[in-house]
Amino acid sequence: MLRERLLARGAEALTTPDLLGLLGAEPRLLERYGSLRGLAAASPMELVREPGIGRVTAVRVTAALALGRRLQGERLARGRKLHESSEIFHAFHGRMRDLRKERFLAVLLDAKNRVLREDLVSEGILTASLVHPREVFGPAIRESAGGIVLVHNHPSGDPEPSAEDIEVTRRLCAVGELVGIRVLDHVVIGDGRYVSFLERGMIPP
Repeated sequence: MLRERLLARGAEALTTPDLLGLLGAEPRLLERYGSLRGLAAASPMELVREPGIGRVTAVRVTAALALGRRLQGERLARGRKLHESSEIFHAFHGRMRDLRKERFLAVLLDAKNRVLREDLVSEGILTASLVHPREVFGPAIRESAGGIVLVHNHPSGDPEPSAEDIEVTRRLCAVGELVGIRVLDHVVIGDGRYVSFLERGMIPP
């Protein structure tokens, strides 16, 4: 019946539990995680361990929610010119705000601030040892990038930079000056807001 209703009236005619039901998941799964966002933050292996879910349903639910996140934040297209820090926030917010681990990326730009590519540098608690200059600037050198924008998320939802964030940024800026690839900004993604090191005056324009 749910399939027929979706085909006849569209997905908007179904509730969130209904849509989960089409994926093989019972409504109690939504209750267990408190909200759709809470469910989206669960790992596939967490879902597999839920009673009555199983591997197939866990994969379906994970894939559907991942598609939703990607729709909220499409990858930056190669050749797109960036003008403001808010563009970075809007590109990454949907993908990163619900992650349970910190994820650190570098957006490589050419000399005219046009996107070359995105690179995942590290995943885990942000430390100087995890975010090594080699991992940040190696791809940038190979791409002949003119500059990079650093991006990472705070799972707490508060984008205020930590002392470690500031130290890592300072270190990478110094290396960038040496290799001739400037760090143009570092954008910290929180829940609905962001902090730009450039806008704060913590990186020279």
